[in-house]
Amino acid sequence: MKRLRRTSRRNADLRNRIIQELVSIEQQCGDGPVLQKEQVRAAYSNRRAERLAAESCFVASKLPELIGHFADGTEIDPTGISPRIQVVRGDRDAALFRVACNLWSVPVSRGYGRRIRCLVWDDHNSKLLGLLAVGDPVFNLKVRDHWIGWNVQDRRERLCNVMDAYVLGAVPPYSRLICGKLVGALLASKELGTVFRRRYGDAKGLIDGVNKDAKLVLVTTTSALGRSSVYNRLRLNGSLLFEPIGFTEGWGHFHFSDAVFEELLELLRAREHKYVKGYKFGHGPNWRMRVIREGLDILDLSQDLLLHGVQREVFGIALATNFRQVLRGISKRCQWQRYSTQEIATYCKERWIVPRSMRDSSFREIGRTEIAAMIRGDWQPENRITQSPRQSSRRPRVARQLCQCVPK
Repeated sequence: MKRLRRTSRRNADLRNRIIQELVSIEQQCGDGPVLQKEQVRAAYSNRRAERLAAESCFVASKLPELIGHFADGTEIDPTGISPRIQVVRGDRDAALFRVACNLWSVPVSRGYGRRIRCLVWDDHNSKLLGLLAVGDPVFNLKVRDHWIGWNVQDRRERLCNVMDAYVLGAVPPYSRLICGKLVGALLASKELGTVFRRRYGDAKGLIDGVNKDAKLVLVTTTSALGRSSVYNRLRLNGSLLFEPIGFTEGWGHFHFSDAVFEELLELLRAREHKYVKGYKFGHGPNWRMRVIREGLDILDLSQDLLLHGVQREVFGIALATNFRQVLRGISKRCQWQRYSTQEIATYCKERWIVPRSMRDSSFREIGRTEIAAMIRGDWQPENRITQSPRQSSRRPRVARQLCQCVPK
């Protein structure tokens, strides 16, 4: 009986903690029917602070030896920028990638399944320009599947030909020169296609053990802050590169802290639930989401609390003109539309980077001291541009549900 009372009390404490955390997130977002980008960042702020705290020891030990790989603004020549994709290999590369991810205002996913992480260098000064990482896409994504027009069997057999860009962008000071567009355009590079083919072209499926003969014909990516201002209308030599294909529905788990997740996992472990060890690739999609869903059910909380309401814009980057036919199984021969890194660099410099440098020289004011502070989380950018409601997401619904309170 005492054990039952203790369990009941722990469950009640955890239930109250979840309520308090989710209400706190909405309070940070403020009022209004839609979320502007700064409010979406605020919704992520708890998770970012949690991630920075978890990374603080690693950053403190590695940053002194790695900060020299970042450019001082005065070392950048916008006309001479020469990007090069380097696949992460070895401890030094992995540490640099991990440290640089702390510059993102939204916590970066570790990726899962097949994964290619790349450092993008500026060969003109041998400094880090940006990060690019692609991994296995989610199995169910309604807007993507409708856009492709394939059926469930097609998707099961040929999803191996699709990857999702889960890290994509420029690091400071290059980010001030809109080099995020340059890094994004590198998804369509011949070099990335070659890396994929060498690593995964002859790989067997983890679940069915069948050789997939994978060819990267499509990359998807999702804006973390609702509607994207970086990748929207991104064209390469006149052709739309990032095709907007819709928005996610606003379900997810970013608003559940790691600490709460661990407690929910412990709740399932006490019941010897099968999801406790169901984190390996091939055991079903989105392990974290499934654990939270089951935990909410045990706590008699509505699973609608997973509906955070931040609808992210989804883009498709076609690397073959006949990607639909390939993914539907109509054609096996790809009609490639990929570009060399040099072609991409030349176009992006002429179209965006050099004109921006002539209008705004603030990139030269950012040095390694400021970048180090950004990585540690000690520096807050000033004068952020507030997006109009047209570029916003629906406001999260969690607090309104919780305040009405709570059982399913």
